[in-house]
Order: sequence, then C-alpha cells, then structure tokens
Amino acid sequence: MAGSEEFGGTGAARVRLPQLRLDELLEELRARVDAARGTRDRVHSLLEAVLSVGRELQLTQALHRIVEAAAVLVDAEYAALGVTGPDGRRMSAFHTAGGGEEDTTRIDPFPDEHGIPARRPATSTFLGVPIRVRDQVFGHLYLTGKRGGGEFDEEDESVLSTLAVAAGVAVDNARLYEESRLRERWLRANAEITRGLMSGAAQADVLKLIAERAREITGAALAALSTPVKGTDTLTVELAIGQEADAHRGLVLPVAGTLTGKAYADGAPVSSPDVAHDERVAAGPARFTGLGPAVAVPIGAGDHVRGVVLLARERGDDDFSDRELEMLTGFAAQAALAMELTGRRRDAEQIALLEDHDRIARDLHDLAIQRLFATGMTLRSAGRLIDHEGARRRVLRAVDDLDETIRVIRSTIFGLRLRGDDAAPGLRARAIRVIGEATPVLGFAPGVRLEGLLDTHVPRETADHLVAALSESLTNIARHARADRAEVVLDTDGRTVRLLVVDNGVGTPPQGCRGGLATMAERARKLGGDLELTTPEGGGTRLVWHVPVSDEQGPPGS
Repeated sequence: MAGSEEFGGTGAARVRLPQLRLDELLEELRARVDAARGTRDRVHSLLEAVLSVGRELQLTQALHRIVEAAAVLVDAEYAALGVTGPDGRRMSAFHTAGGGEEDTTRIDPFPDEHGIPARRPATSTFLGVPIRVRDQVFGHLYLTGKRGGGEFDEEDESVLSTLAVAAGVAVDNARLYEESRLRERWLRANAEITRGLMSGAAQADVLKLIAERAREITGAALAALSTPVKGTDTLTVELAIGQEADAHRGLVLPVAGTLTGKAYADGAPVSSPDVAHDERVAAGPARFTGLGPAVAVPIGAGDHVRGVVLLARERGDDDFSDRELEMLTGFAAQAALAMELTGRRRDAEQIALLEDHDRIARDLHDLAIQRLFATGMTLRSAGRLIDHEGARRRVLRAVDDLDETIRVIRSTIFGLRLRGDDAAPGLRARAIRVIGEATPVLGFAPGVRLEGLLDTHVPRETADHLVAALSESLTNIARHARADRAEVVLDTDGRTVRLLVVDNGVGTPPQGCRGGLATMAERARKLGGDLELTTPEGGGTRLVWHVPVSDEQGPPGS
C-alpha cells in the first residue's frame, strides 16, 4: 500500500516536470515572437523615418524631421542635431525635439566640437552619432533620456546609425536642391541687370538693382554699394538698402584700413563674423547696430573693380558660407561684365558723338566762316562804291553783323570741341582732396558724407566757391575750435547745394562772422545763397553754406 502511494506520487511528479518544461518553452517562444514583432515594428518605423526624411527638399524642414524621427526611434525624451560650422569646431545651427522649454533654454544654442555641454537636461542616459555628407561631418545627433528609465543599448545605437546614414543622403539632396534654386535666382538676377543695362537704364538704377537682388537672395538685413571717387583713395557709399541704411548713404570711406576698402584693393571678398565690432569699420556714427555676419564683395576684378557691395545679416544669423560667397562673387563678376560692356558701348557712342561734333566744327570753320568772311569782304569793298550815305551805312552795318556772326560760330566750335572733355576733377574729388589735405593740420580725420549728383548739378563757379568755403571752414576748426571731432556733409537735390560742417570745439566767437567767415558769407550771397552759424545742443559749431544751383552760372562739373 505504501509502495503504491510512493509509486503514484512519483508518477505525478514525473507528469508535472514535462508540463513546467513546456511552459518555459512556450514563454521563451512568446518572448522571441514578441521580440521579433518588436524588431519588425522597429524596422518598419525605421523605414518610415528614412522615407519621411528623404522626401524633404527644404533643408531646415529635413533637419527637423531627422531630429523628430531620431527621438521616436530610440524612445528618447530629448533629441538635438547640431550642424557643424565652417571652422569645424562650433555649431552653426542647432535643432531640437522633445523636452520642455526650460530644458531647451538650458542648452547652449551653439555647442562646440565636444558636443552638448554639461548644461544639458538632467539625465543619466546619452547617445550620440555623427551625420556625414560625402565623407564630411555635417553634424551630430544627440539623444538623452531613455523613456522608462532604461539605458540606450546597442540596438538603439544601430538604429540611430542607420538613420544617420539616411539623414546624410537627405541632407545632401536638400542642399543640392537649394543650391540649384539659389543658382537659378542668381541667374535671373544677372539677366535682369543685363537687360536693364542694355536697354539704356541709368547706372544709378542698375547699382540699386544689384544691391536689392544681392540682399534679397542672401537674406541680408543691409546692402550698401560703394564706388571709387576718381582721383582719390576713397570710396563713397552710393546707395544703401535695409537696416540703418540712412546712416550709410553718402559716407566717404578710405580704401586703407576698412572692410570695404580691402575688398576693393584686393579684388576679393572679405568676410567679418561680427561687423558691429570689426576694427576695419571706419569711424563715424554707429551704423551696424544689431548686425553680425557680413561680407564685402568687389564688383569686378583686378584693375577693373567698379565698386563693392557690402552685405550684413542680423546678429545671430548664419555666417556667409563658402558656397554663398562663390555664387555672390560670380554674380558680382557678371554684373561687372555687363557694366563694362555697357560702358564700352557708351564710350563708343560718345566717340561717335565727338567725331560728329568735330565734323560739324570743321564744316563750320571751313565752309560757313570762310563764306561769311568772303561775303563780308565783298560787302565792305562794295560799300566804298556806294554814294548814298544811308545805303552805305546799312551795308557796313551788315558787315559788322557778319563779323559778330563769325565770332558766335567760332565760340560754338570751341564749345563743341571741349564738351567731351571730362578729364578735370569733379566736385566730389576736389572736396575729398581738400579734406585729406586738412587732416594732418586738424590732427584727426573728419567724417565725410557726399550725397546727390554733385559732379553733374553743381556749376563750375559754384563748385569753386564751395571748395573755397570748405577749405576755409576746416582751417578755422584747426586754428580756433580746439576740436577733436568734425563731420562734413556735402549734398545737392538738383535745386540747392549745401555744405554742412559740424565740430565739437569751443563754438563761434561772440563777435560773429569775421575774417574768413565773412568771406564765406560773401561768397554765398554773391551766388544768391547764405551762410548760417549755430551752436549745437552739445556745444561746438554748426556751419551751413548753401546756394541755389543754376545752369546759368556755367557748365557743371568742377
């Protein structure tokens, strides 16, 4: 009996043992099926992420998609993508996904080559992989905070590495697409400029078009275009568009020691990471407030640089990349070529006009004057044979009229032969030369601003008096004002020309205009203008010399 119970108990144990073994096997099988299903789902999610990222052609959107997909694939609370800057050290852009606003603000927006700094969101888990584009590191993906409190494992790293490869391809495609669209915009801008020049548009309008298109395409906040002043080592800002434009327009910049001047002298682009604090910015009023990355690009090359366009982005924006500089330089070169061809065409037209003038002058001299002179001699001889006194006087009066006509024609011939002569220095160059000569005596370089068509609208006599007034005013500052700062503004609107000279010296003497000041006032009144002296709120002297512009005073120019 006992033996039977023992046998029965042993049989039950034997039955339970296979059952337990089977349960373990089933549990293991279920676990493997779940793992396989999880792997299948993860692979499916990875494929969806790769397709989603690959569909984006806009670079910024593609980068956001990459960050979001990375966070989902490895179940991370926070993801970030840092784009490596041109120097390969600091990040030029930073894109994030997940985490709260407080976490985002605790992260430096531009980490260095060591990755996210210690101020990342508090977490014990971290995973990072590089994104490569054509064997170059484009940036890095950073993941923190594994959900559920776990650790990132090898499978997470493998999935993220696979996404990084797909991301590199997507980034490359997006960049190529953006570059093709950018090149298309530059080509359209060049075509527009060429059409404007070939259709006979004024050069000032074409320069404005160059600045506008360069600013629009590069996303710059400011575009300023400077051209050289003939006969001097200076550039003048012909036009400025955008932020702080009024502070730039008309400024005279020395070639030596300035950002714009270096681009002009070297015939190559010159960049600045922070133009607001660049030592190569000429002294004068603050005019780059709120601006950061900047580049000065010459229009032309070698000995044929026609000007410089300065572009500045807002502080915090991306630096100008090498590809952007390449396209911008090509655009400027094409614009310079179009300007050169148009200039040659104008020169040819001017030569044809001068040749025509010379032919007219020669014909007038050889035919008209000789015939008139011969007619006058005939009438004078005939007058001696006329007995009637009244008739004789009328004939002699006609001879005098012929002589006067000959003098008028000779004056016309002289004018035709001189009208094409533009070798004389213009008012702009003369004014800059006077200021440059006064600088050693003053002990400092005055700020200079020239605006308007000074060489076109201001007649020669007015220009002579204006230059004399400018020289006298600077001499007075050097001798009597005890100033360490001065500003000269010379402008015209086509109706009036105005000279403004302001210094921070001791002010105007109580006795008012005497000596040189009285002479300046007399010069202005002789031309129908006036001289005004006032004391600015901060002290010193403010001199305004202004006269009307009239073509009756003589030919414009110097």
